[in-house]
Amino acid sequence: MPYTLADARFLLARAAGLAHRTLLSLRTRGMRASWERARAQLVPPSQALRDGLYLPPATPFAPFALPTSDQPVASVVIPVYGQFDHTLACLRALAAHPPEVAFEVIVVDDGSSDATPESLPQVDGLRYHRRASNGGFIAACNDGAALARGEFLLLLNNDTVPQPGWLDALVATFREHPDAGLVGAQLLYPDGRLQEAGGVVFCDGNAWNYGRFGDPADPRYAYLRDVDYASGAAIALPRALFLGLGGFDTRYAPAYYEDTDMAFAVRAAGRRVLYQPAARVVHDEGTSSGTDTSSGVKANQLRNREVFLAHRREALARLRPPHEPSPATLHAGQRQVLVIDALTPQPDRDSGSVRLCNLMRLLRREGAHVVFLPANRHYDGRYTDALRQLGVEVWCAPHGARAPAWLAEHGPRFDVAMVCRHYVASEFLPLLRRHAPQARLVFDSIDLHYLRETRTAEVTADATMARAAERTRRRELGVIAAADTTLVVSSVERDVLGADAPGARVDVLSNVHEVAGPGLAFDARNDLVFVGGFRHPPNVDAMRWFVGDVLPRIRERLPGVRLHCIGADVPPEVAALADAPGVLVHGYVPDITPYMDGCRLAVAPLRYGAGVKGKVNLSMAHGQPVVATSCAAEGMHLVDGHDVLVADDAQGFAEAVVRAYGDRGLWEQLAANGLENVARHFSANAAREVVRRVFFD
Repeated sequence: MPYTLADARFLLARAAGLAHRTLLSLRTRGMRASWERARAQLVPPSQALRDGLYLPPATPFAPFALPTSDQPVASVVIPVYGQFDHTLACLRALAAHPPEVAFEVIVVDDGSSDATPESLPQVDGLRYHRRASNGGFIAACNDGAALARGEFLLLLNNDTVPQPGWLDALVATFREHPDAGLVGAQLLYPDGRLQEAGGVVFCDGNAWNYGRFGDPADPRYAYLRDVDYASGAAIALPRALFLGLGGFDTRYAPAYYEDTDMAFAVRAAGRRVLYQPAARVVHDEGTSSGTDTSSGVKANQLRNREVFLAHRREALARLRPPHEPSPATLHAGQRQVLVIDALTPQPDRDSGSVRLCNLMRLLRREGAHVVFLPANRHYDGRYTDALRQLGVEVWCAPHGARAPAWLAEHGPRFDVAMVCRHYVASEFLPLLRRHAPQARLVFDSIDLHYLRETRTAEVTADATMARAAERTRRRELGVIAAADTTLVVSSVERDVLGADAPGARVDVLSNVHEVAGPGLAFDARNDLVFVGGFRHPPNVDAMRWFVGDVLPRIRERLPGVRLHCIGADVPPEVAALADAPGVLVHGYVPDITPYMDGCRLAVAPLRYGAGVKGKVNLSMAHGQPVVATSCAAEGMHLVDGHDVLVADDAQGFAEAVVRAYGDRGLWEQLAANGLENVARHFSANAAREVVRRVFFD
């Protein structure tokens, strides 16, 4: 068929638009990133990316209900102008997977002439508002915000399909980060590829959708992060803040750059703008306005860039020039700290994990960007995700290469690298010296392994263990010599290294705990509790000794008292202790708070070990008095009779338990002083000075 004049004009306009976008991409992104962007659009995504998405079936409209609330915490505002099928899919997704948070849905109809005004009033639980005339996206959003009743305002495009849990994740971000002012979702294409993991703004006012066409699970896009802006297709703000800022700025009417400008306004008001990867939203980009910026409503994007540039010139001048963003450049203004441990920390299973998670949390609060690399490279489900929710960039397979290649790529960006445990550090320190020569290398001993092994050999009179302890000693001291700084958890261990490694720089960074508070009163508490993971041999020995030699003496005086034994990885010899009178072996317990707040006393009957005992800190942080051995109380600034009771033989330990269990005045004294001990020596405030000296000086 011969081309007409209209056909020729169309082809010329299309070619001109493509050339314009190509030149803009080259100027903004550079040759390599522009090529990668083009290639990503041509290569089909894997089926695995699509399989994890919820997309409601496209069936004809029939009335349905949204389980909304008259007292919403969150108000979902959806501006619409035509495109009824997209609006229907969005609402059906909300109905199929309603959030746990009480919510309402407000649809602002900006003058639709399709099935929208006839059908949406039939959706039970939906607040439908039709504007008198078409005013554009900004006007519709501002009208919806004025109608909203919730504490939080969630602005959602009608061409989106929110995925299960999206709203709860956005609202939870404000609870976890009270300084947040705007939180954006992870936007996905309908084929499962990433559309945006937050936005980057350059000094010339141009913007970049970070991660576009990538894998949403890529570690670069999977952690909570401060961003320059978040696309208005799915964002959340405190309603009072949005209204207090005047809503979307009408200078950008009818649309485009209003979301970017709002992010700048939120920051100017002293609040953070965050990207939340756990809030996943499918967005059929360009449904309403297309993607061609040379004509139609989309042309406002180019016009409004100039408006934005003029309005925010001072703030933009502080931003980066156009370049291809990467984690290194996105965090270039922060202290970048690499943390390496054998496994991803599991804070509900062992005290070492609690310490490491709280240390990373403290580093984040001090302004550092933290990257965590588990030596086994495993994605560890909710434990990996929990770190990412702290804002930690966690790398694991299949996205993270093996250590040599990964460090060759990422090593140059780190100011400090901390490696935990001597057997991990012995492998990684040489690689770090090669690939991150600029970084300060910190060895975190967790506890001195050779000290613990030596004590084990002494208690068990095991000559083979004694020889193994000596080998560990040589290896651990070798790591200490190779590191720039070594961290230990107590002054006792620092004194040991003062003799064994006199030339080493050693700092004490003990356990870090949140002070939970006093819990229940004396009369409301009953029983005894022991908490400790049973992959740790001293805990196995402690329970066998306590149940066999100490508990029978206690029950002679307190016949109704029970011992709650809590800890993961229960071996057969500990499981068998449940046959003893008054012993309940619970094993792993996801939430031990009821036992911390409800049991009257904690016992720490360790006969050997090293380091600072997290089980003692944990109980004291909940106002739960502790009876401990000298080994368990070592290095913890505790005074027998003041904030702990200490005994090392079976009869003395039993008498201490009976005494504290029955003496209200003594119990209240120990509880109060234990709380004070944790606040003084084991809180984030107590650790801050050492953290600043080791990681920031």
